[in-house]
Amino acid sequence: MQKMSGVSLEKIVVSVGLGRARTSPQFEEKILPDIAKELSGITGQKAAIRRAKKSIAGFKVREGDIVGLTVTLRGRRMKDFLEKLVTVVLPRMRDFRGLDLKNIDASGNLTIGIKEHVIFPEVDQDTSRVAFGLEVTLVSGAKSKEEGIELYRQLGIPFKKQNG
Repeated sequence: MQKMSGVSLEKIVVSVGLGRARTSPQFEEKILPDIAKELSGITGQKAAIRRAKKSIAGFKVREGDIVGLTVTLRGRRMKDFLEKLVTVVLPRMRDFRGLDLKNIDASGNLTIGIKEHVIFPEVDQDTSRVAFGLEVTLVSGAKSKEEGIELYRQLGIPFKKQNG
């Protein structure tokens, strides 16, 4: 990873929200293991199960229900995943014109939403039984949005062309 005046990428967090899939019959026996296996294949690391911290009646969620899966990548796996994301996955996204600078928060962290997991080269579309989206968050050590933007540009992340 390139460093600029002490600012570097700390970690990459890949997460999958299970949403309505939780209500499916045989969710914990069939769907959850399939999603966990595919996410582990994409990231090269075992996915951790995330449970609801509070019950929310509007979403029909009880405290302790499984609501998502997450993987935190650091070091070598983080670098490999970032390279794959920039060179293979983002160009395979439908109608991809670059990432929006609005995806970077005030702390300089970049969040990328991916609607279909099948754009990853590890996933075989023919044998994949589940379809899910995932969220990739690049956590930087930046102190501002501007520092984060500069870091991501150095890492080769494609942003949309700014008008003006």
